[in-house]
Amino acid sequence: MAHLLRKPTAQGGRIQAITPEDAGWRFVGFDLWRLAPGDVATGQLDGREAILVLVEGCADLIADGARLGEMGNRLDVFERSAPHCLYVPPAAPWQARATTQCTLAVCSAPSPGGRPVRVLGPDGIALEVRGTGTNTRYINNIAMEGRDVADSLLVTEVFTPAGHWSSYPPHRHDEDDYPALTYLEETYYHRLNPSDCFGIQRVFTDDLSLDETLAPADHDVVLVPRGHHPCAAPHGVEMYYLNVMAGPRRAWRFQTHPAFAHMNT
Repeated sequence: MAHLLRKPTAQGGRIQAITPEDAGWRFVGFDLWRLAPGDVATGQLDGREAILVLVEGCADLIADGARLGEMGNRLDVFERSAPHCLYVPPAAPWQARATTQCTLAVCSAPSPGGRPVRVLGPDGIALEVRGTGTNTRYINNIAMEGRDVADSLLVTEVFTPAGHWSSYPPHRHDEDDYPALTYLEETYYHRLNPSDCFGIQRVFTDDLSLDETLAPADHDVVLVPRGHHPCAAPHGVEMYYLNVMAGPRRAWRFQTHPAFAHMNT
C-alpha cells in the first residue's frame, strides 16, 4: 500500500507530484507548485484533464494557445474568498508565470477530451456553510457534480475553523454501487494557520484492515484510497484543504460509518 501522508519534496518549484501509478490507484493525480515572482510552471497531460487552482497569489496563464492574462486575487488562502481556477483539456499545453508569490495546484484525472479551456472561478463559486456546532465548515465548490465542467474531476475547497471537525461524520465512497455509493479516489492538500502547527486525519475501513491516523502539516497531502477519512483542526489552528476526487463515474455518493449514522437524522 502506498504511504498515505506525502510531504513536500522541496521548498519551491513543484513540491508535490502525485501520479496514479505512484499512489497505487487509477484516477487522481495532483501536483503542487510554489512559485516566486517570475517563476514558471508548465504542463501537458495526454489523456487527462486538469483543473488549475490558484490557491494563493497571481500568475499569467496560457492554455492551449489561449492567453488568459493574470489570474488570482487571494494572497492568503485563509481569506476564504473564491479562487481563480482554469479547466485544461487533455493534451493541451499550459503555462503559469507567477506575478506574485504563488501556490498553484494541478488536479488531474482521465478524460476522453472534447471540452475547451474554460475559466471556472471566481465567478460561479460561492462560499457555503456545512454542518452545525463544532462540525461547521465552509465550502468553495469549484467543480462538484452540480457544475458540468469536467468529465471526471470533482474539486472543492474546505475551510475548517479552529477546534472543529471536517469530512465528518466519517464516510466512505469506495465502491461502485450507484446510486447508493460511488468509487472515488481522493487527495487532501492541507494548509494550517498558524503554518507551523498540524492537523489530524484518520483513514480507516469498517473492518480496520486499513487504519492510519496522520498528522498533516502545512503543504502535506493525504491520500484516501478507500475507507472513512475524517479530519480535525486542533484548538487554535485553522485548517484548509483542497479535495480532488475522481473515479469511473462523476458523482459523489457516500455512506456514513454505521456508528455515526444517527448524526444524519
